[in-house]
Amino acid sequence: MDINQALPLLGGLSPETFMRRYWHKKPLLVRQAIPGFQALLSRIELVNLAAREDVESRLVTLQRQGRREHWRLQSGPFARRSLPSFKTPEWTLLVQGVDLHDNAVHELMNRFRFIPDARLDDLMISYATEGGGVGPHYDDYDVFLLQADGRRRWRIGRQDDLSLKPGLPVKILANFQPEQEFVLEPGDMLYLPPHYAHDGVAQGGECMTYSIGFRSPKAGELAQDLLQRLAEDAVDAAGEDFYRDPRRAAVAGPAALPAELQRFARRAVQQVLRDPLALTRALGEALSEPKPQVWFELGRRLRPRHGVILDRRTRMLYDAEHIYINGESYRAAGRDAVLMRRLADARSLSDADLAAASAEARALLGDWCEDGWAHEQ
Repeated sequence: MDINQALPLLGGLSPETFMRRYWHKKPLLVRQAIPGFQALLSRIELVNLAAREDVESRLVTLQRQGRREHWRLQSGPFARRSLPSFKTPEWTLLVQGVDLHDNAVHELMNRFRFIPDARLDDLMISYATEGGGVGPHYDDYDVFLLQADGRRRWRIGRQDDLSLKPGLPVKILANFQPEQEFVLEPGDMLYLPPHYAHDGVAQGGECMTYSIGFRSPKAGELAQDLLQRLAEDAVDAAGEDFYRDPRRAAVAGPAALPAELQRFARRAVQQVLRDPLALTRALGEALSEPKPQVWFELGRRLRPRHGVILDRRTRMLYDAEHIYINGESYRAAGRDAVLMRRLADARSLSDADLAAASAEARALLGDWCEDGWAHEQ
């Protein structure tokens, strides 16, 4: 991707300019970001996805009694008969990770790969009947809201007060103060940075909105994940030396923790982190790990003189020393490293690309094809 090329998707801005001026900073409304855009999935196809065990889905319904609002949140899967009638107003079906299940949706999300794959999360489809929405809220991550079908009215605003209404199953701002209002039609798109308050409501009938969201890991959760991965190699990294204290003197306070034992423990942990690549390797494995509901069907081994394409569910990353794919890491250098990085960036390799691959690289690609992580072109 040429990051300096102006894109209609970004209102005539280049990815480089968009990231510098808008990313994490301020909203951007783009009329006809994708001219003539039509929904990639029908209403029934979306409902069928929501009925599957391997698809994350939620149902948000709103019932009004005078001025009182009663919100209800349910988690899928949903049988078709368990959903409200399409003629019933004010309900929303949210289907997460649709890019994992449909090639066209996956290709649409790939248009946003001017942002690192390590940050790109998934594409959620929100179907709403007349008046449907999830209430005024904010997200902890950036989001692109692409209108796919029907019309949705958005009210947005900078929000210092992020307090929520108590006792509700959905996170709704207690004191929402909108500053701008837009009605989006198919092909229109709204970008919002983190913590920018927004409220979207279907207007004039049912509508579908595609939300392209981004990973924004919490420091504590990321640290926990990395430490768990580092712990798997701790025995080999720290060694099997026993703690010894041949000069130990008798103690009057037996419950006091010995300072020598504290130092021994500290050295053991430091030994695990002594490898300068250990933490980087754990991070790459963590960020390339597929979501829990993802699994792969076994495929067939790559045949000679055939190109390869990554499965849409595969997450593949790299750094200067490693290739990461679906939670696993491989040391890579030289010509094979260049080839694997090209595969990660382009998500495919031609038979001509593979002609220069070593036998070891082709064998590894063959294993990935057998595992269903990649396929022949």
